[in-house]
Formats: sequence, structure tokens, C-alpha cells
Amino acid sequence: MKIKILRFSLLLVVLLNILVSCKNDDDDSVDFVEEDRTEQQAKDKDSLIAYLTSHYYNSGFFETGTNHKYTDIVITALEEGETVPDGHTLLMSAVELRTTTYFETDYEYYVLNINQGGGGSPAFTDMVRVRYSGSSINEALDGNYETFDSSVTPINFNLQTDGFSFSVIKAWQLVMPTFNASSSYEIDDNGIFTFTNPGLGIMFIPSGLGYFSGTSTGSSYDNLMFKFELLQYEVEDHDSDGVPSYLEDRDGDLDVVDDDTDEDFSPNFIDIDDDGDNVATLDELIPSTYIVNTNNNDEEPVLGANEYEISRVTIDGVITIKTVTIADSNNDGTPDYLDETITINYNEI
Repeated sequence: MKIKILRFSLLLVVLLNILVSCKNDDDDSVDFVEEDRTEQQAKDKDSLIAYLTSHYYNSGFFETGTNHKYTDIVITALEEGETVPDGHTLLMSAVELRTTTYFETDYEYYVLNINQGGGGSPAFTDMVRVRYSGSSINEALDGNYETFDSSVTPINFNLQTDGFSFSVIKAWQLVMPTFNASSSYEIDDNGIFTFTNPGLGIMFIPSGLGYFSGTSTGSSYDNLMFKFELLQYEVEDHDSDGVPSYLEDRDGDLDVVDDDTDEDFSPNFIDIDDDGDNVATLDELIPSTYIVNTNNNDEEPVLGANEYEISRVTIDGVITIKTVTIADSNNDGTPDYLDETITINYNEI
């Protein structure tokens, strides 16, 4: 199974742009002209609606139980003159229409929520563990139902790239945080994971929230469908400064790249000194350490407001948990780590 298609890197995009700009003046090849995003979205909308109104899925199969897999989802084309069979539902009748603005373009996409999941929800900057498959809606409308990418075994994806690691297409950043992961899991003697009550769904997305003019799926301007199981997630702190990356989105626009408090061209989520006061962000957070002896049935601490776990080590049933708390020592509404006038190093107090 291929598992490379879903990922891309901002660094690679930059390198490709450099290569294109360095094109030899003597090259007689025709320059590629990318479609206007707004115009392409209108075309993609028509294709998505055409697919959703001409296909149905086996909804009755999911009426009982919560541990279904994405491979249990069966989508079938509605033949001309056919009515949707009992135990099945037309996709258009089951999906939720959602909207977003991306690259200054208003996009519409659709989500089918088959099971919400019983655990917590990831943030748009977190790492997710999933099983999934991806296919082209354009190809499906032509009668070709081939999968271009999938993983039947759990695989991890970063929802947010730091510019050097890989992340996913924009649609995954939008959809994954709206589902819950599994409530629990077990590992058998053979190392096989069994997940209880995972999030299960399908996203139907326009090319602009996918690869747009890229050809990762085999052609440009592909509308895509991803079936997925959201199994687990991990909160990411890309710069290991103690502040979870999702909190580095200071303006709340679901984009951490445009948040740069000290204007040093390094976004806060990958900046170890967010306010540029020469005191590391981690040192401007109040540290705490908790010792939990599970041999004595100790319970884990309930973390306070603005307190976040940064590490834990378990040895012989004794858990050492280290946390940091975001401080605002002058109560002006700006945390110390973002206030260049405050230079308290809490690790030296």
C-alpha cells in the first residue's frame, strides 16, 4: 500500500518554486498556468455535488456497534432509474456541508460522520494516528474506483508541518479536529492493536483543499474522497518550548505560520524565544514536578488552568510528571513569555 501521497512539505514547495523561477531563458517549453482558485472551486463544487447525488453508502451496517473500520464503508453508484436500496443512504442526504476560506478563496466541502469517536479531539497542529484510504472523485465519476493511497495499519500524520517535517493537505487540518479518537485500545500477545470506539467518517473535498494543481494523485485539480478512522492523537509542541503548538495560534485563525510576536521571521510555534527578550520561552513558564506512585494507588494530578504536561517517566510503577504553567506576572493580559518587558526566568528562582 502506498502511504506517501497524503504528505507534503513546505520546504519542498519552496524548493520547487525556486526551480521554476530559475527556468532557462532558452527553454522553449510552454509555462504552466495555474487555474484561478475561485473559478476552479466552482467547477469542483459541481463535481462534488454530482458525485454525492449519484452514490449511496451502506448506512444500515453502522446502526449497531462502534468499532467499525473504514474498510466496512461501501459506496455504490446509483444506476439510472434505480432507487436507493433499503439499509442504504444517498450520500448527499447524509453529509454535512462545511465552508472555509483558504488562499483567499471560499471553499465548500462535505463530511460524513459515521461515528464521532469516544476519546478526545486533536487540535489542528497535532499528530494523528489513523487508518485511511484516498480516491479520486473525478475518476469515480468516470467509472474508475481505484484507491490512490491507503493504510490498513495505523499510521501517524502531522497535521502541521514545521517546514522540514511532512504534514497533510489542508482538508485534514480542518476535518480531523472535528472527530474524536478512540476511547481506549488493547494490544494482544502478537502486538496487534484493537481500538475501541474510534472516530469514523469520510471527507469529500475540492482540489483547492487537496493538491490543487499538483499531480500527486495522478492528475491535476482532483476532487478527493478520504475514508478514515481516527484512532489516537498526540498534542504537538513543535519547538519544545512548553507551549502546545495550537496555543501559538494567537489570532485564532487556525494558522500558526502567521503568528510571530517578536517579528523575527520565525513563527511562535517554531521560536524558542517568542517575545525576543533573550529569555527562552520555556524559562518564562512556571515549572512543577509531580510524583505519582501507582504502587500506592496514587492518582494523577488534575492540572490547573494554563498548566501543561511536558514530560513523564515511569519507573517501577512510579510516574514522574513535569509540567509548566503559563504566567502573567503583571496581570496585563499578556503572558510573560510573550511580554518583552518581563524577563523573569522561573527556572532560576
